[in-house]
Amino acid sequence: MNHQRDHDHGPDFATASAASTAPPGADWITTPPTADLVRGACELERTEYGVLPHRLPAWARAQGDGRLAMVEAQPSGVRLVFRTRATAVELDTLRTRPVYEGAAPRLDGVYDLLVDGRLVAQAGTTGGNVLVVDLVKGPVETRSGPVGTVRFPPLPEGEKRVEIWLPHNEITELVALRTDAPVEPVPVDGRRVWLHHGSSISHGSDAASPTTTWPARAAFLGGVDLVNLGLGGNALLDAFTARAMRDTAADLISVKIGINLVNADLMRLRAFTSAVHGFLDTIREGHPATPLLVVSPLLCLIHEDTPGPSLPESDGGRLSVRAAGDPAERAAGKLTLGVIRDELARIVAQRAAGDPHLHYLDGRELYGEADFAELPLPDQLHPDAAAHRRIGERFAALAFGSGGVFAAGQGRRGR
Repeated sequence: MNHQRDHDHGPDFATASAASTAPPGADWITTPPTADLVRGACELERTEYGVLPHRLPAWARAQGDGRLAMVEAQPSGVRLVFRTRATAVELDTLRTRPVYEGAAPRLDGVYDLLVDGRLVAQAGTTGGNVLVVDLVKGPVETRSGPVGTVRFPPLPEGEKRVEIWLPHNEITELVALRTDAPVEPVPVDGRRVWLHHGSSISHGSDAASPTTTWPARAAFLGGVDLVNLGLGGNALLDAFTARAMRDTAADLISVKIGINLVNADLMRLRAFTSAVHGFLDTIREGHPATPLLVVSPLLCLIHEDTPGPSLPESDGGRLSVRAAGDPAERAAGKLTLGVIRDELARIVAQRAAGDPHLHYLDGRELYGEADFAELPLPDQLHPDAAAHRRIGERFAALAFGSGGVFAAGQGRRGR
């Protein structure tokens, strides 16, 4: 049975307590987090305390800035995976929690624990570092704190597959895994690997937990292993991101392009067209025949016809975003979401004539006007937890469902 198809966020999972979950008299076994236990990361950096999962390689990180360094180290989609008979599990971590100046404190990160594909517990931790972030300038200060311990309620008896999904919104150094029975890595089982790149919406934005981001939800429903390169504020057609994707083994690839380019007012239409072609060309160097799905932006009313930049506003700690561009500037090549959708559809149609494995999906099929009326964007930009679930289920139906471009039987491993 495919464990990921059985994933369910029902109301019966447990919440961790502060006390140790080890049975009385039990002996802890400490296991260092190593690459054979970690999924969804491209490399592990050795640190003073343990290892730090990264979603971009070191050479790519060196070409970015402080904002990129912050978001790529937030382990969206990264999880520890192992088999064990343990009933007690603890994880020592050092978190780095972002605090945004002028905005209300964000909720603490959540660790989701799955047993044989089913969510059975959630937990958090304390301590850790605080990263102070200016909404315009980016990270400005780090305040140091201690290592914390994530404690889960007792697990079921017997041998089982355990997955611990790390918080999608907190940098997380892995220090030590403790169990009351040995753990062993889970061999690769033949599931297809889906590599996805997008903005903060793909990163997880306001999802409730790491397994409820829309890409994670879609991956569970599609029965695939997720590698999530959703990079908050950094889906900018960067060449280093394309090269990293080129060099990552994958059976299925999707890229969600548009919103961050408008947010940042980064380029005009002429540069955008060339950059999209270059981004896709680079991916194709490593994945010449892999199904590749280009996804245009979700509905975002403030930028449908109004260019960026997007400017943050805070009203009593409640953060929102407004479009600061002038619609008349579209005539000079300024980008809006409508302009981007039209151009992406044109580019994909042009390229698909010689690339039968390239496909296009209008993002409004995932979240459109009817969805906005029912589940509006709280800050005018990011979907909430309920919308994440809907987007993930829509993507799974459209891409992984019968007749979808990622349906069973599709996929060819590159690199």
